[in-house]
Amino acid sequence: MAIDMYRPETKLRLVFDNGLVLGPGKVALLEAISETGSIAAAARCTAISYRKTRHLIDALNGAFDQPLVLSSKGGAGHGGARLTPLGLDIIARYRRVEQQTRSAVDTHFGDLKSSLTSSNDETP
Repeated sequence: MAIDMYRPETKLRLVFDNGLVLGPGKVALLEAISETGSIAAAARCTAISYRKTRHLIDALNGAFDQPLVLSSKGGAGHGGARLTPLGLDIIARYRRVEQQTRSAVDTHFGDLKSSLTSSNDETP
Protein backbone atom coordinates (compact mmCIF):
# COMPACT_ATOMS: atom_id res chain seq x y z
CA MET A 1 0.00 0.00 0.00
CA ALA A 2 1.53 3.29 -1.11
CA ILE A 3 1.44 6.18 1.34
CA ASP A 4 0.10 9.46 -0.03
CA MET A 5 2.42 12.12 1.36
CA TYR A 6 -0.22 14.79 0.74
CA ARG A 7 -2.99 13.03 2.62
CA PRO A 8 -3.45 14.47 6.11
CA GLU A 9 -2.77 11.96 8.85
CA THR A 10 -5.57 11.50 11.33
CA LYS A 11 -5.28 10.17 14.86
CA LEU A 12 -8.49 9.84 16.79
CA ARG A 13 -8.18 10.58 20.49
CA LEU A 14 -11.31 10.59 22.63
CA VAL A 15 -11.29 12.31 26.01
CA PHE A 16 -14.14 11.33 28.33
CA ASP A 17 -15.47 13.27 31.33
CA ASN A 18 -14.15 10.66 33.76
CA GLY A 19 -10.57 11.26 32.59
CA LEU A 20 -10.31 8.31 30.22
CA VAL A 21 -8.32 9.05 27.09
CA LEU A 22 -8.95 6.48 24.37
CA GLY A 23 -6.67 6.64 21.39
CA PRO A 24 -4.83 4.49 18.87
CA GLY A 25 -2.37 3.03 21.39
CA LYS A 26 -4.97 1.72 23.84
CA VAL A 27 -7.15 0.39 21.05
CA ALA A 28 -4.15 -1.39 19.48
CA LEU A 29 -3.41 -2.88 22.90
CA LEU A 30 -6.99 -4.16 23.23
CA GLU A 31 -6.78 -5.64 19.74
CA ALA A 32 -3.47 -7.33 20.58
CA ILE A 33 -4.98 -8.86 23.72
CA SER A 34 -7.91 -10.12 21.67
CA GLU A 35 -5.61 -11.63 19.04
CA THR A 36 -3.01 -13.17 21.36
CA GLY A 37 -5.05 -14.07 24.43
CA SER A 38 -2.14 -12.87 26.53
CA ILE A 39 -1.27 -9.60 28.24
CA ALA A 40 2.48 -10.30 27.99
CA ALA A 41 2.22 -11.12 24.28
CA ALA A 42 0.09 -8.03 23.69
CA ALA A 43 2.73 -5.93 25.44
CA ARG A 44 5.39 -7.34 23.12
CA CYS A 45 3.23 -6.82 20.02
CA THR A 46 2.60 -3.18 20.87
CA ALA A 47 6.14 -2.50 22.17
CA ILE A 48 4.76 -1.38 25.53
CA SER A 49 6.37 -2.57 28.74
CA TYR A 50 4.44 -5.22 30.64
CA ARG A 51 4.16 -2.93 33.64
CA LYS A 52 2.72 -0.07 31.59
CA THR A 53 0.41 -2.52 29.80
CA ARG A 54 -1.00 -3.65 33.16
CA HIS A 55 -1.45 -0.01 34.18
CA LEU A 56 -3.31 0.77 30.93
CA ILE A 57 -5.57 -2.26 31.35
CA ASP A 58 -6.35 -1.26 34.94
CA ALA A 59 -7.19 2.28 33.77
CA LEU A 60 -9.42 0.98 30.97
CA ASN A 61 -11.18 -1.48 33.26
CA GLY A 62 -11.67 1.19 35.92
CA ALA A 63 -13.13 3.71 33.49
CA PHE A 64 -16.23 1.63 32.77
CA ASP A 65 -18.84 0.03 35.01
CA GLN A 66 -17.68 -3.38 33.77
CA PRO A 67 -14.22 -4.52 32.68
CA LEU A 68 -12.97 -4.53 29.10
CA VAL A 69 -10.28 -7.15 29.80
CA LEU A 70 -10.50 -10.27 31.94
CA SER A 71 -7.33 -12.11 32.87
CA SER A 72 -6.34 -15.13 34.88
CA LYS A 73 -2.99 -15.76 36.49
CA GLY A 74 -0.96 -18.81 35.82
CA GLY A 75 2.40 -19.45 34.18
CA ALA A 76 3.14 -20.51 30.68
CA GLY A 77 0.12 -22.17 29.16
CA HIS A 78 -2.12 -21.67 32.20
CA GLY A 79 -3.03 -17.99 32.33
CA GLY A 80 -4.59 -15.83 29.73
CA ALA A 81 -6.57 -12.76 28.91
CA ARG A 82 -9.62 -12.03 26.85
CA LEU A 83 -11.79 -9.10 26.00
CA THR A 84 -15.30 -8.87 27.31
CA PRO A 85 -18.17 -8.07 24.96
CA LEU A 86 -17.81 -4.43 26.07
CA GLY A 87 -14.11 -4.48 25.20
CA LEU A 88 -14.89 -5.80 21.72
CA ASP A 89 -17.63 -3.20 21.34
CA ILE A 90 -15.26 -0.37 22.30
CA ILE A 91 -12.81 -1.48 19.58
CA ALA A 92 -15.59 -1.69 16.97
CA ARG A 93 -16.96 1.75 17.89
CA TYR A 94 -13.51 3.33 17.87
CA ARG A 95 -12.57 1.84 14.48
CA ARG A 96 -15.93 2.90 13.00
CA VAL A 97 -15.52 6.52 14.18
CA GLU A 98 -11.87 6.49 13.08
CA GLN A 99 -12.94 5.51 9.54
CA GLN A 100 -15.67 8.15 9.52
CA THR A 101 -13.13 10.75 10.67
CA ARG A 102 -10.71 9.79 7.89
CA SER A 103 -13.51 10.06 5.37
CA ALA A 104 -14.52 13.50 6.67
CA VAL A 105 -10.91 14.71 6.56
CA ASP A 106 -10.54 13.44 2.99
CA THR A 107 -13.78 15.17 2.03
CA HIS A 108 -12.89 18.50 3.60
CA PHE A 109 -9.15 18.61 2.96
CA GLY A 110 -8.61 16.35 -0.04
CA ASP A 111 -8.95 19.22 -2.50
CA LEU A 112 -5.96 20.96 -0.90
CA LYS A 113 -3.64 18.27 -2.27
CA SER A 114 -2.80 20.33 -5.35
CA SER A 115 -2.12 23.39 -3.18
CA LEU A 116 0.45 21.74 -0.94
CA THR A 117 4.17 21.94 -1.53
CA SER A 118 6.43 18.95 -1.11
CA SER A 119 8.12 20.53 1.90
CA ASN A 120 6.59 21.91 5.05
CA ASP A 121 9.58 24.15 5.79
CA GLU A 122 8.45 27.46 7.20
CA THR A 123 10.98 29.94 5.91
CA PRO A 124 10.15 33.65 6.08
